[in-house]
Amino acid sequence: MIHRQPKPPKAYKDMEFLNSPDARVVRMVSEFLEPQQRFRKAAIKDSIVLFGSARIQPRHETLAVLRKVESSFRKVVRPTKQQLLELRTAEVRVEMSRYYEDAVELARLLGSWTKKMTSPRRFVIMSGGGPGIMEAANKGATLAGAKSIGMNISLPYEQFANGYVSKGLNFEFHYFFMRKFWFVYLSKALVVFPGGFGTMDEMMEVLTLLQTEKITKKLAVILYGREFWNSVLNFDQLVLRGMIKQEDLNLVHFMDTPEEAFRYLKSFLSKVYLDDGSDGTSTSE
Repeated sequence: MIHRQPKPPKAYKDMEFLNSPDARVVRMVSEFLEPQQRFRKAAIKDSIVLFGSARIQPRHETLAVLRKVESSFRKVVRPTKQQLLELRTAEVRVEMSRYYEDAVELARLLGSWTKKMTSPRRFVIMSGGGPGIMEAANKGATLAGAKSIGMNISLPYEQFANGYVSKGLNFEFHYFFMRKFWFVYLSKALVVFPGGFGTMDEMMEVLTLLQTEKITKKLAVILYGREFWNSVLNFDQLVLRGMIKQEDLNLVHFMDTPEEAFRYLKSFLSKVYLDDGSDGTSTSE
């Protein structure tokens, strides 16, 4: 008698296969289709993206660290170079914390504005979903009572989902390029706060796509913190040395306060993307 063999798992249920190199394309496509489905179900049309460092902390946290360092510093007669470095590092982190607070306030202003729109789910705040500036963006939207999106990515350190991302709008990516696709595809404005390699990677890719007209829609790009960006990137030298054209500098706008950035974004988005040219808010209470 011939015994029947158990049925093998279907390919799309075979986790060993799905996690193998042979199924890489399936995983890539999944990171396109699954977010697309969720955005469609949530009726999200577009977004305002806030980028920035995961390492910038809230002011109260940086002040607590500084006070602790200063307290131990007073007990030292002759501080070492390492102790002096620790003190300066703590002081710089307090200085940088202003960008966390500014990101919270800008996201709050934007969230309060978009929440009043007659057409909901417009210009939803989107961040990388992690700590630092990303957390600040989602926190600001939460304070305004508005929805916000978190586009997290799996990393060996630093990146964890912050608690302010709206329920159902927290995403986890493996592939950087697919995560960046969704940042750009939905966005109508991008605000770049101070950051390191990751922030600069995202910013430069967007500027390259705009420069080469791979992005054809109108996209506002704000570099927040003129002093920071001018100290770490010399755009004028890129022009002087013929690496970019003078008109390429028109792709970016420098802003230094949440109110200034909010006014610019509200004006730009109302003029370019709202059908009647108004700010899109309801006249009735």
